[in-house]
Amino acid sequence: MASTPEVTLYHADGCHLCERALDQLRALRVELGFELNEVAIDGDPELEARYRELIPVVELDGEPLFTYFVHEEAFRRRLAGAQSRRSEGSL
Repeated sequence: MASTPEVTLYHADGCHLCERALDQLRALRVELGFELNEVAIDGDPELEARYRELIPVVELDGEPLFTYFVHEEAFRRRLAGAQSRRSEGSL
């Protein structure tokens, strides 16, 4: 298990909701300390089929959290829970 929670954002070029989500997650990463993976779905048929109608899609440790918008307070709660589980597991 990674030492810090892993957040993945699936996004596409020209998606204004994706740009907003990316800005929010980058700011939250500085404040809260998590790994951020940015995955562009453009040109990947499998990712396009899976995510195109839902982007941006945010996952935490592989579990879907949000589509379309990042809800910051809910994100903070879920991230705190993931961080707590990690610290308990390392004892």
